[in-house]
Amino acid sequence: MFKNLTIGQHYPVESPVHDLDPRVKIIITFIYIISLFLVESFSTYLMVIVFLAIAIKISKVPIKFVIKGLKPILMIIIITFVINLLMTPGKIIFQAGFIKVTEEGLQQAGFMAIRLTLLIMGTSLLTLTTSPIILTDGIESLLKPFKRFGLPAHELAMMMTIALRFIPTLMEETEKIMKAQKSRGADFESGNIMSRAKNLVPLLVPLFISAFRRADELAMAMEARCYRGGENRTRMRQLKISKGDYLASIFFVVYFAAIIIFKIW
Repeated sequence: MFKNLTIGQHYPVESPVHDLDPRVKIIITFIYIISLFLVESFSTYLMVIVFLAIAIKISKVPIKFVIKGLKPILMIIIITFVINLLMTPGKIIFQAGFIKVTEEGLQQAGFMAIRLTLLIMGTSLLTLTTSPIILTDGIESLLKPFKRFGLPAHELAMMMTIALRFIPTLMEETEKIMKAQKSRGADFESGNIMSRAKNLVPLLVPLFISAFRRADELAMAMEARCYRGGENRTRMRQLKISKGDYLASIFFVVYFAAIIIFKIW
C-alpha cells in the first residue's frame, strides 16, 4: 500500500507545469483547495474535474501515477462516504431496520468522496511537478514578508520541505520493516483492536530508530556543508515570474471566477 503514496514524490519530466514558478504553483494549489469547499453542485464539480484533467495533461505526469496516490486513502474515502450516507437526515429513499439512506445523505456523501479525491490529486500534483529544493525556495519566498514579525521563514520552509520529502522515504522504510517482521511470524491483520495495537510494537520501534538515524545523518550532512541557516545564503537558481506564469495565473483566475459565479447562481 505504501508504495502507492505519491505525496512528497517528484516526477521529473519536461513540461510547462514543471517550468512554472513554485510561488505561483503554491498559491494556485492553495486557492484550488479553497475552491473545492465552495462547490455545491455536481455540475460545478465537473468543471473542477475538467480543470484538474487539463492541468495533469499539461504536466505530462501519467494519470495512472496520480490516481495511484488515492489507494492509501481509499479506506478513508469509503468511511467518509458511508458516514455521510447514513448520518445525514432528510428524505428517506431506502430503509432496512435502523439503516436509513436519505436523498440529502446520498448527495452529501457523493460530494465528500469527490472532494477528497480531487483534494489529494490536486495537492499531489504540486509535489510531483516541483523538486524539493525549488519548493523550499518558493515557500521561503512567500513567507519572507513575515520575517519582520520574527517568523524564521527559511528554517520553517526547510522543515516543511524535509518533512514532506521524508513521507515517501518513511513509507518505504515501513513497508520493508513490515515485510521483515511478517517473515519472522508477526501478524498485523488478525485479532481485536488491542492485539493489533500490540502487534504494531515490532513495527514502530525499528521505524522510530530508523527515522532518528536518518535525521541524525541529515543533520551531520548539513553541518559538514557548513549550513548555518538562511542568512547570507545564495542560490544557483533565482526565482523569476515568466510569461508562462502569467498565462497560468490568468487561466486559474478564469477558473476561480467561474466557481464563484456558479456558487452565487
